[in-house]
Amino acid sequence: MITIIGNGIGENNFTNITYDLTCFEVIICDKSFDVEGKNILKLSYKQAKEYILKYYTTKNLAYIVTGSPYFFSAGILIAKQLDTNFVKIVDNQSCLRYIQEKFLIDDNEIEAVSLHGRNEIDLEKFLLKTWSLVLCDQYSIDKLKSILQYVKDIQIFIGYKLGYKDEIIKQIDLLDIDLDLTKPYVILIKRFFTYQYFSKDNEFITQKGVITKEYKRNISLQFLDLKPNLILWDIGAGSGSCGIEAYKRYKIKPIFFEINPQRIHNIKTNLYNHNVANSYIYEGDAINFFDKAIQPDRIFIGGGGKHILD
Repeated sequence: MITIIGNGIGENNFTNITYDLTCFEVIICDKSFDVEGKNILKLSYKQAKEYILKYYTTKNLAYIVTGSPYFFSAGILIAKQLDTNFVKIVDNQSCLRYIQEKFLIDDNEIEAVSLHGRNEIDLEKFLLKTWSLVLCDQYSIDKLKSILQYVKDIQIFIGYKLGYKDEIIKQIDLLDIDLDLTKPYVILIKRFFTYQYFSKDNEFITQKGVITKEYKRNISLQFLDLKPNLILWDIGAGSGSCGIEAYKRYKIKPIFFEINPQRIHNIKTNLYNHNVANSYIYEGDAINFFDKAIQPDRIFIGGGGKHILD
């Protein structure tokens, strides 16, 4: 039998666990836990998974995970691979619930995503609601700087060492953080804008009116069969209207290619005005960047990119 137990919010130990742990033959936890004992195994995720799969039907095991076993947890990932007749889950407080209590946030107002051990953020959930909670590791701040570079009208908070005696919860600037990011933390973002999914041509800054007109945008995007988190190349982007509209409607990641300096400036202005997250601009002849850019799921070629077809 395996009992998967959350340790709640706070230091990586068993302090916040009320369940009787003396009944278990073996207690498994991550190597980061500050606990010792004859029957305690401190293992990596891979090691814990292998041990549990081998012994969970023959031994009485406990697997202690951080926070809640149901919230971005190794516990639920392993549980899904086991015979449910041999699995019990004991919940505890997650960082999401902890933050909700601190900021008085309703369930319907917040969505959680993870950049912990991930290179890409889930755009289907990110900035979808008023509040976005981002689970982080030591590299996540640099990723968020890039993801949010064209997003305005937001407030950003850090929840640092939640539940510890030296916990910090405060509003921050991503460009000015003086904290040890190897310690546990989350980022909370409050959104003050709403997306308009069908933009008018006059909502984009253009060079002499160079823009893919609204009706052409609508038809083109419809035929591209876009889905959340796909990569869209907008080649010869001009004002960036197609990539921007695709992001707002379908939550794709737009990559822009543009050679004209004035149009590059316009794209950046439009990205900022439309609060487009997780986008990137290649400045110069698109052909020079095809081997460097993240490979696309869809490609849109605007009027400025016609030479690519030659």
